Amino acid sequence: MNTMILTRFLPILIIYLTLLQSSFGNELPIYSTRARFHPVVAKNGMVVSENKTATEAGLQVLMEGGNAIDAAVTVGFTLAATFPRAGNLGGGGFMLIYHADKKEVNSIDYREKAPLAAHRDMFLDKDGNVDNEKTRYSHLSIGVPGTVAGLTAALEKYGTIPLKRAIRPAIELAEKGFPVYPELRRSLIEVRDRMKSSPESMKIFFKENGEPYSAGEILMQKDLAWSLKQIADHGPDAFYNGAITDRLVSSVKKGGGIITKEDLANYKPVFRTPVKGNYRGYEVYSMPPPSSGGVLVIQILNILKTFPLKKSGHNTAETIHLLVESMKLAFADRSEHLGDPDFTELKVEELLSEYYAEELVKKINRDISTPAQNITPGNSLENGGKDTTHFTVMDKYGNVVSNTYTLNFPYGSKITANGTGIILNNEMDDFSSKPGVPNAYGLIGGELNSIEPGKRMLSSMTPTIVLKDGNPFLATGSPGGGRIINTVLQMILNVIDFEMNIAEATNAVRIHHQWLPDEVDVEEGLNKDTIWVLEDKGHTVKTGNTIGSAQSIMKIGDYFYGSTDPRRPGGLASGY
Repeated sequence: MNTMILTRFLPILIIYLTLLQSSFGNELPIYSTRARFHPVVAKNGMVVSENKTATEAGLQVLMEGGNAIDAAVTVGFTLAATFPRAGNLGGGGFMLIYHADKKEVNSIDYREKAPLAAHRDMFLDKDGNVDNEKTRYSHLSIGVPGTVAGLTAALEKYGTIPLKRAIRPAIELAEKGFPVYPELRRSLIEVRDRMKSSPESMKIFFKENGEPYSAGEILMQKDLAWSLKQIADHGPDAFYNGAITDRLVSSVKKGGGIITKEDLANYKPVFRTPVKGNYRGYEVYSMPPPSSGGVLVIQILNILKTFPLKKSGHNTAETIHLLVESMKLAFADRSEHLGDPDFTELKVEELLSEYYAEELVKKINRDISTPAQNITPGNSLENGGKDTTHFTVMDKYGNVVSNTYTLNFPYGSKITANGTGIILNNEMDDFSSKPGVPNAYGLIGGELNSIEPGKRMLSSMTPTIVLKDGNPFLATGSPGGGRIINTVLQMILNVIDFEMNIAEATNAVRIHHQWLPDEVDVEEGLNKDTIWVLEDKGHTVKTGNTIGSAQSIMKIGDYFYGSTDPRRPGGLASGY
């Protein structure tokens, strides 16, 4: 009887003692706040994306015998129809590929470029201030799109299926339509007022009276289906030197933009060597500039490997303090030392060197926060989007794709090119329109990211692949503007340092700091005691919006383990 009473009341006693402990300002033990989550498991291949229909389209390709690149390209085109807030033909991105036969990691840079008529001061008003309406919501805000070139280049170099097969699901979904899902309806309502400036967009995504489609109603995109058919029949030339080109250029010019046929004809994706780092016995590969993400993730990992994070514990004040201080140093460097490598010589090797990491570690006070205004971009180098989407694919042959692409804002510029169904990006805002002035995400840029004709704007997209003993272990990435970098970082730390499964790592509370503004963003769920300790260390802590939306796969032994981020509903991790 006494045993039964003890069993019944023991949970209540534990809760009481926990509350009593928190009243004295001590941190709760990390094991008391960590729930158990279970990943999706598969044996032959897996696709994870933010959209259920796109995941299923990619998985079908794997089940037909296609490889990870075939499936990824299929997902990329399908998202253009089913996930229009970020999936796209009118944007750009980065793809990281692990090629099993060659046992090497390669990357494709299909980031947008500035038009040839662009110039340094094109977004400054008569007083020399940045006109944010022009940088974000005008036809001038549109960069030369790279998505079609990037996806088709990946398929041609690494794929095994015809382009028509990869595009087929997107064509069917655009032409026949699909039921509007709640998240799509919600996102369209949020941008409706901005989208009214583009009659073409309103015609596609809203009813004649301007009302949004209800969940379950069918959304058809006939013009997008036409564009996809053009690409399926004629390849990327249809977009860059064909029927789509004429309609896109005419539409942009009519709206006061500066993209020309020459801009599109000259666009080419670039195959680049990924950046590489080593962290506690794992090889970390990520995207090189013009992405800043890979450099910053590896730079921060180089700093953190000095500290025993496993011992200090997941999301304790001590661990978060070390993360935040490291993030500040890396994001300060981002502001000055990174840009388009085709336009200037960047000091990437120095930024990623062990020597430089040792210099940065010396700047970290383990007890007190260093104010951001006291941190400047490292000078020892001389000696030594917010609405983006990510998808990940692994196949039974050992290939891996980690791909992040974007329109920048939700629905980009909100402008659809007449007669194409193609929503156009507003990536020109990712340049430093005026060096030292923050962009829409609060990120500071410098001279290396100033506007020049034909230049690629600096990005935070961070598709990443981690190898263990030369074999794929983790592939991950996320949307979220500057928060992408720290989301990917914490996914790596969660699975390596804190030994979480991929679902636990995805669901864990995240934090973010980007040097300026000098504040630590934390998600709901971080216990109050930890926040108080951080504040005692001098940090300004803000609890608010969710951070990132990781789409990730781990390979352990013969099995794939996948997880889609619950922070954005509608995603799917699926395998067979």
